Amino acid sequence: MMYPLNRNRRLRSSSPMRSLLQEHQLTPNDFIVPLFVVEGKQLEEPIPSMPGYFRLSLDRLEKKVISLWKKELKAVLVFVKVPEALKDNKGTEALNSDGLMQRTIKTIKNAVPEMIVMTDVALDPYSSFGHDGIVEEGKILNDPTVAVLSQMALSHAQAGADVIAPSDMMDGRILAIRKRLEEAQFHDTLIMSYSAKYASAFYGPFRDALDSAPGFGDKKIYQMNFANRDEALIETQRDIEEGADIVMVKPGLAYLDIIRDLKNTVQAPIAAYQVSGEYSMLKAAAAQGWLDHDSVMMEQLLCFKRAGAQLIASYFAEEAVELL
Repeated sequence: MMYPLNRNRRLRSSSPMRSLLQEHQLTPNDFIVPLFVVEGKQLEEPIPSMPGYFRLSLDRLEKKVISLWKKELKAVLVFVKVPEALKDNKGTEALNSDGLMQRTIKTIKNAVPEMIVMTDVALDPYSSFGHDGIVEEGKILNDPTVAVLSQMALSHAQAGADVIAPSDMMDGRILAIRKRLEEAQFHDTLIMSYSAKYASAFYGPFRDALDSAPGFGDKKIYQMNFANRDEALIETQRDIEEGADIVMVKPGLAYLDIIRDLKNTVQAPIAAYQVSGEYSMLKAAAAQGWLDHDSVMMEQLLCFKRAGAQLIASYFAEEAVELL
């Protein structure tokens, strides 16, 4: 009997051989750590729908970023939970130079000056309507919102942010932010645009964490239709033309095809956001004994790399690096 000359199983014959030939690797350099911040002292508030994740007060945040840096995690993406009394329709508190976001940036930079601080730029945490834009007669206004977002981005840069991350999906906001940063001489401040952010049902636990669910309707008039593929390329190319340095696909696992499309087409670093729903599903399944938590976690994270993502924003980041 003639056996084939090429036996692919020879390439998988032992653990050392598999490691030697592995195409993609995970390292701490791949991760962005999302952090939720609240007002107060000595607070580490559990998020029920995100087991093992917490909202931190600034004093606890300081200890957290020092711990992350010691684990060789070099980038954080910051979200703040704004008190209800400070919310309005124009996101006024977002521009407060002594606001929670601005103090958060300074706290992180004081604790670990080399930590890369990425900041969420959107109005929904500050909006009394829970939407990413200014509301007028039930409509989300694009251009007035963009004007506020560009001011918000500048205030983050002034506080010390390294990367501005607009997540709102308003048209033209990347160009407006880039112009505002350039005019203020923040030439080195990067923009990581949520270029392909879909109107997904996977965001539920995140909205619990920040109390930022829309007060009426939904976000489908500005976030993308998850049935569309080509639209992601159009949106991303426009953001790059407007000055985005890094582009992001959100959510992650259900959108690996979009990540690969962008990898094959655009000349920019690509980030993927493994969102709260993806995190919580695995936590819930593992708690029931239905899945091996660590094995599935690492498999999912490597899938992002295989698809073409260079950066992964993930709530699993800290757990993952402990296994690497």
